[in-house]
Amino acid sequence: MAKIAIMGFGTVGSGIYDIIVQNSKKLRRNTYGEEIEVKYILDIRDFPEHPQKELFTKDFDVIANDPEITVAAETMGGLHPAYEFTKSLLLAGKSVVTSNKELVATYGTELLELASQNNVNYMFEASVGGGIPVIRPLHQDLTANKITRIAGILNGTTNYILYQMFTNNRSFEDALSDAQAKGYAEKNPAADIEGHDACRKIAILASLASGTAVDYRDIETDGIVNITLDDVKYAEKAGSVIKLIGYADFLPGGRIYAVVSPMLVPRSNLLSSVNDVYNAIMVTGNCVGDLMFYGAGAGKLPTASAVVADIVDCVRHRERPKKIGWEKPEGDINASRDDVTFSYFVRTPDTSDNVNDIFGSVKFISEDGNERVFITEKLGGSDAEKAFSALSSVTTALRVLD
Repeated sequence: MAKIAIMGFGTVGSGIYDIIVQNSKKLRRNTYGEEIEVKYILDIRDFPEHPQKELFTKDFDVIANDPEITVAAETMGGLHPAYEFTKSLLLAGKSVVTSNKELVATYGTELLELASQNNVNYMFEASVGGGIPVIRPLHQDLTANKITRIAGILNGTTNYILYQMFTNNRSFEDALSDAQAKGYAEKNPAADIEGHDACRKIAILASLASGTAVDYRDIETDGIVNITLDDVKYAEKAGSVIKLIGYADFLPGGRIYAVVSPMLVPRSNLLSSVNDVYNAIMVTGNCVGDLMFYGAGAGKLPTASAVVADIVDCVRHRERPKKIGWEKPEGDINASRDDVTFSYFVRTPDTSDNVNDIFGSVKFISEDGNERVFITEKLGGSDAEKAFSALSSVTTALRVLD
């Protein structure tokens, strides 16, 4: 019997407990006959009405010092004390699984190294796509491929807000309030709408795909707070939608260009049809071409199901841990904006006749008396900035995802 601990009994932690109890027979088959039993649940709160209230503890040391505990699920969120608890468990020879993207993005390199040194597993399938299986496919199923690009809708809250702006003509502020009322957005939505959540997720994906740690603090990140209904109107006129995209381009020599920003996504791109709170990740491999992973990127049971899958993996590979993760880079792996090119969706009140002189050939979306809206040819970062600065002002400038 494999005895585990759940650390944090919130939405995801309680979902893990429910799945293990409800699907015990299925899990036993998948662990080749070994039953998974929850021995401890760590939480600072009391749960007197829980049917197994005797499982609850507020003392982490009880878990760390119990030799029967072989796997712990960390669903506490945040960096501290999640980092200290995870590090202590790995050093004690216990595997840890997590849904904590902030922890993986910040300390993943160190924790993966500790897991390897202590012959245990550190797994994080739920940290990027919630219930969408993408970490395991990147590590296992696509191992024969060189990943050349990842582009994804990695945050359901922002996708819902943009979807409401497009389909119901809601302002950003109104759509955000609606998302908060429905529980899709936090009271303080900054991590979502400013792009930080998506930034940590693309850092994890880029690290795993390249085998080299990508620091999320090095990734240029813009949110959706400045997207307006006028942007939406012109995007529709251009046969496109606007999505918050986490993007990573894997260049020759091991260099990586990563960015998080709202992008114009043509209707011909599959990501354009991902609506509501759903997430999707497009992975391009040099052998398989484009693959899209789609589904619920958050939620109690979808996220918990990914954590439980990692628990099963840890139980199955107790004696021979799986090698998963990345290593520290030997030098600077960050590519510059000049190493990649994008077309740009531009809105400007500059109605002079020199747009083509500045940008070269452009595709006009609108040329009314007060504003020009157009899509440029592909430009490197410095060339784009130089062109924008040549205009009297720029209302909107968004990359176009091809």
